[in-house]
Amino acid sequence: MKVLTTNLLAAFLVLIASCFAPSLAEAGSANDIETDVNDTLHSFVDQIGGARALANKAVGILVFPSIVKAGIGIGGEYGEGMLIVDQKPAGFYNLVGASFGFQLGVQQRSVIIMFMTQDALDQFYSLSGFKIGVDASVAIITVGVGGSIDTDKITQPVIGFVLDPKGLMYNLTLEGSKITKIDR
Repeated sequence: MKVLTTNLLAAFLVLIASCFAPSLAEAGSANDIETDVNDTLHSFVDQIGGARALANKAVGILVFPSIVKAGIGIGGEYGEGMLIVDQKPAGFYNLVGASFGFQLGVQQRSVIIMFMTQDALDQFYSLSGFKIGVDASVAIITVGVGGSIDTDKITQPVIGFVLDPKGLMYNLTLEGSKITKIDR
């Protein structure tokens, strides 16, 4: 009886998560994505000292304004974003991931990935599906609101920032997430 109750509760929670997650992760038009990307970057630069200088050093910036993750034991995440090169849109991408283990609920976050060298950006372009942790390692940088980034100490070719809806960054991994070019 306990197993049946647990399974019914799990099924109910999956149903609830599936009702809310699609509205958060709906596919957007190119203009919608571009607007959300610009808003995310402006928020990032306004909150974190040194972010503008770091962004100016980057060869390319890939921004996912909203990645929605939902799961009960088995989870998935999805978000759409845009690559910016020379301060211009350079393509639209999605981020898809799956996870297993203790997890329950729905979570939304933003991700900014900066390519600090031309070689790192060229490697990203050369792969039809860029899998983080397999094709490249992304060094997650953690800074709190009001904190600052020391651009001289960042030496990794690809760095990432994870922001929650309140703007605070927290240390999460992007390992196993796959980034693929999409048409918009």
